[in-house]
Amino acid sequence: MSGLIDRIQDRTATSDEQLRVLDVEGEETDDVLDALATDTRRAVYRALFEQPRTASEIADRIDTSVQNVHYHVSNLEDAGLVEAIDSRYSEKGNEMTVYGPASDPLVIVGNREMRPRVQRSLTDVVGGIGLLGVAALFVQWGAERIARPAIDDASAIPASPNATLGEPGSLAWVVFDVVEPGVLFFFACLAVASVVALALDW
Repeated sequence: MSGLIDRIQDRTATSDEQLRVLDVEGEETDDVLDALATDTRRAVYRALFEQPRTASEIADRIDTSVQNVHYHVSNLEDAGLVEAIDSRYSEKGNEMTVYGPASDPLVIVGNREMRPRVQRSLTDVVGGIGLLGVAALFVQWGAERIARPAIDDASAIPASPNATLGEPGSLAWVVFDVVEPGVLFFFACLAVASVVALALDW
């Protein structure tokens, strides 16, 4: 299964993050902007968007001390930007907190009256992409089950893990070995949805 499909599956299955929409004049927005005012704090925040991490892992990632990380994480928690999402044990048996983003996506809008509308729209988009990712996984799984017997039948010896379907340059080769069906399905559906959305706006 392709790397992109695996990342979609992992993100859909494990993420507890919630959409957060702020208006530019709100007090919450001031807290968020203040929390992200320093370079180190932004680096901590970016590191957690890459993947959930413990304080020591963040320190290694951004090349700073664990004590400094704890200080900045505390400020980000106060602003509602990060949260403790799990815990794990170190090799020495010490319990460590795992941190991750509290909101994804985080959107700031300039018009307070637009905030509810933007939040509803983005909620629909995020939910739709999640469902599309799950559907792409099923397409990929089904295509691999269909393709595998064809590969096995075409080979006089047991099929190798790197066996391909179709001659290089053929449509089957492009779909199954270059692009992969799940990825093709995912982006094709996004393209169709974009065209429909543009048509409705006219």
